[in-house]
Amino acid sequence: MSTTTFALHAHPDRIAMGAAAARSAAQTLREAVAARGSARMIAAAAPSQLDVYRALAAEPEVPWDRITILHMDEYLGLDAAAPQRFGTWLRTHLVDVVHPAAFHPMHTERGAEAAAAEYAELLAEAPIDLVCLGIGVNGHIAFNDPPDADLGDPCPVRTVQLDLASRVQQVDDECFDTLDAVPTHALTLTIPALLAGAHLVCAVPDARKAEAVRALVEEPISARWPCTVLRRHSRCEVHVDRDAASLLHPALVETAQAAR
Repeated sequence: MSTTTFALHAHPDRIAMGAAAARSAAQTLREAVAARGSARMIAAAAPSQLDVYRALAAEPEVPWDRITILHMDEYLGLDAAAPQRFGTWLRTHLVDVVHPAAFHPMHTERGAEAAAAEYAELLAEAPIDLVCLGIGVNGHIAFNDPPDADLGDPCPVRTVQLDLASRVQQVDDECFDTLDAVPTHALTLTIPALLAGAHLVCAVPDARKAEAVRALVEEPISARWPCTVLRRHSRCEVHVDRDAASLLHPALVETAQAAR
């Protein structure tokens, strides 16, 4: 049986969590630019990542003018100007702060099929050096929701129907006022597309995520908890705050050994 190790770091609060995740992400970007002259990163658009992006923007000597930012999911059916769109959120909280060489939002207003094809081409243009991601309350990564997430999906981008828990989380995160306002479908990068990134930096704050963090470490790798697939990646680190780590055995917090 082959094994891989992923680093699991618990921090006293969200600020410390974000700072640690940002330091690691920034170093990966610096090294990629030094090696190849440019870098590409995929960034999650979620309130849980705010502390990471604030700290990342403050990191010194990150060559943003050589870095391209992509993102991992977008709602279907929302107006292009809707403030809830993930591309809009990323512009506000990261892109317009760091001014990267390029930012590629998902143009779902052009139709799901066209947007998926366009984004698949963008992903294939060059390697992805860094993926900054989170985990949903139901264990999703991007919008790969249980129990239908395909851990071996051959498509890099696809249309999905959102799980009720994912839609409720958008209301709890104060992104939408009511559940009825949350779209039912979205475009998402698939799990293999996310795992194709060379370095995964996952930040998971909040007691609402404690059960998902416990599952990440303890549950079998399966679509029941899509986040468990992160244990297959050769270079994945997970940063959690004290609340998100509350269900973990203390011995598991530093480094977890996971079987494929």
